[in-house]
Order: sequence, then C-alpha cells, then structure tokens
Amino acid sequence: MSVDKKVSEFRRNWQFFWRSWAIQCSWNYERQMDMGFMYGIAPTLERLYPDETDPRQLQYKKEAYRRHMVFYNCTPQTSAFALGLAASMEEELAADRDNFNPDTINAVKTSLMGPLSGVGDSFFQGTIRVIAFGLGVSLAQRGSILGPVLAMLISFIPSWIVTWFAGKLGYTMGAKYLNKLQGGLMDRLMYICGIVGLMVVGGMVASMIGLTTPITFSATGLVLQDILDTIIPGLLSLCAAMGLYFLVRKQIKSTYLLLICIVGGIVFNALGILA
Repeated sequence: MSVDKKVSEFRRNWQFFWRSWAIQCSWNYERQMDMGFMYGIAPTLERLYPDETDPRQLQYKKEAYRRHMVFYNCTPQTSAFALGLAASMEEELAADRDNFNPDTINAVKTSLMGPLSGVGDSFFQGTIRVIAFGLGVSLAQRGSILGPVLAMLISFIPSWIVTWFAGKLGYTMGAKYLNKLQGGLMDRLMYICGIVGLMVVGGMVASMIGLTTPITFSATGLVLQDILDTIIPGLLSLCAAMGLYFLVRKQIKSTYLLLICIVGGIVFNALGILA
C-alpha cells in the first residue's frame, strides 16, 4: 500500500472515529442525532461531489444531505460502523447511480440502529461504565488519586478501540460486499432492511409511548384498558403514533406537534380519558 493511500485511509478512519464521538452535540427531540450523522458523513459527500458549479453534482449533494437529515439514534461508539457503511454505500451510489437504489442507504441505517444500540448501550453503559466507576469510587474512598484516573482510562480505552475499528470495519465491509449486491439481490436487501426498520420503529413506539386509559365500567366491572390489550397491546400508543405520523405527512411543524401532545395530554388526563 502506497503512503498516499495509507494517509487517505487514516484520514477516513479518523473521520468516522472523531465525528461519531461528536454525534450527540446537536441532539434534538425531533430527529435526535440526524445532524450529528450528517456532520459525520459530510466529508465523504464533499469528496464525492466537490464541484458545486456543476448543477448535476450540486443536485446529487443536496439529495445526499436530505437523505441523511432523517431520524437517527444509536450509541455513539457503534455509530462509527453505520457511518463507515453509509460512506461506502454513498461511494457505490456515486459510481453507479443507474443500478444502485439510494433508498437502500437509509434502510440499512434504520435496520442497524436497534442492534447497534442494544449491543453498544449494554456494553458501554451497562458494563464498562459500571466497572470503571465502581473501581474508581472504591479507590477514591481510600484517598487514592488513581480512582478518577482509572475510571477515565477504563471508560476511554474500550470506547477508543471499538469506535476506531467499528468505522474501519463498516467501511471495508461495505466496499467489499456492496458491489456484489446488484439487481434483484439489492432489492431483496432493501426489502429485508425495510422489515427490520419497521420492527425497530414499532419497538420504539411500544417502549417510548405509554398511553393507557383508566376508564372502567362500574356496572359490569370491565376495565377498558384490559379490553384494548386483548385486541392489540399498546393500541392507544399505536393510534397516537399513527396520528402524529399523519400530521407529519401533512407537513405540520414540529412546534405544533409538541403543542398538540402537551395540551392534548393535559386535557385528556384532566377528563379522565388517558392516564
């Protein structure tokens, strides 16, 4: 491998490494880490479409920006893998726009959010952080300066290793295998990723929206929530999510959506309809 190629590879891996650590700096309630992901993939897009005086390149760049400004939420350390994979897919799209479906990029990103977050949060938040600061507090209570030092080192070193190699692995896997996914195989991949993505979104609706109703029928002793659960568990949460999705499709601003949720929640709770 030539020196220039090694330098280029290092810069690319550094981009995935450093920018995935900064992915939560622009966190927002509407799309969460979308701007952070856009910041991470921006150097790749600038490299692929450098000439803004070319109307076609400028249009492709704008499409790519819009493509990555969608909802994204994942553990920062494992987000490097998604960044690397998305970068390799963007390169494949730029090289062969006729045979590569750009919708596949977001489909793959969406399907990766759940598994990468599950592994990343369990490992870094549920294991490494507990061990690091448990040991650090124990040493600090004895008056040792090694307490905070070891806590930071034990937290940082695994994060550094995983983030660096996750970005590298994501990019090399994409570069190696995506060029084989042509024709019907790419369509099947997108179909599968779409199913997984819908499962992730459905799980988020069930876990992040907790609407229930306290309504009971005193004459019969029936509890309305029990009846709804026998039909579809989380039915009220699903209806609320689909209602908001309908309003989003109607291009209702997020400020109004928040007001609807806040005011509606207060009113329905005061009327005893929702709990």
